[in-house]
Amino acid sequence: MSNSIAEAISRVQAEIRAAQQRGSHAAAEVTLIAVSKTKPQEMVAEALAAGQLHFGENKVQEMVTKQAAFPQASWHMIGHLQTNKAAKAVDAACLIHSLDRPELALELEKRAAARSRLLPVLVQVNLAKEDSKSGIYEEELPDFLDLLAGLPHLQVQGLMTIGPAVDDAEEARPLFARLRELRDREDGKRGMRLHHLSMGMSGDYQVAIEEGATLVRVGSAIFGARNYNV
Repeated sequence: MSNSIAEAISRVQAEIRAAQQRGSHAAAEVTLIAVSKTKPQEMVAEALAAGQLHFGENKVQEMVTKQAAFPQASWHMIGHLQTNKAAKAVDAACLIHSLDRPELALELEKRAAARSRLLPVLVQVNLAKEDSKSGIYEEELPDFLDLLAGLPHLQVQGLMTIGPAVDDAEEARPLFARLRELRDREDGKRGMRLHHLSMGMSGDYQVAIEEGATLVRVGSAIFGARNYNV
């Protein structure tokens, strides 16, 4: 298993580099986040042994448990975050990708202030307005960023989105391009430098990179299919 995970990481990294070379909008640096949700700690250890340092989790408690076991890794909160779990997320996450509503922003600010921590966050944007996905709508972004600009313990570093469930990754390209355009429009305003675009998963990360992703969230292409019974 160690070899297969190591080989998968090597393959994904090679595909990341190839996509960077292809895409005219590609970022100079792209960070691979290995999405370890529902996967056992043994797999995380194998990925770490292969040189993978960034991991993503959907559930706070799973992230807290794995962060305690592997403090040398950087843990990203990529799933919907309940307000009552904000304190634990502030303690464990190096970056919260899924800031999607004012009440969560205010709770994260309160918890980060209590810890004297500057908390890096990304704003999740629901570009397709899918009911099944979290995130603010595109037209709400300026007002939401105005609110965040007044919260001194939150450091907004960019935007995040989840692509549509499609068979052909090319169908997601317009959405990824639109998130880049939104980032570019808002970057530098309100004193915010929006460096990051978190977009792209196992089925579409190469297209996302071609359109400017700086963070890609890849799970099944590294660890195999998700166990939905966990």
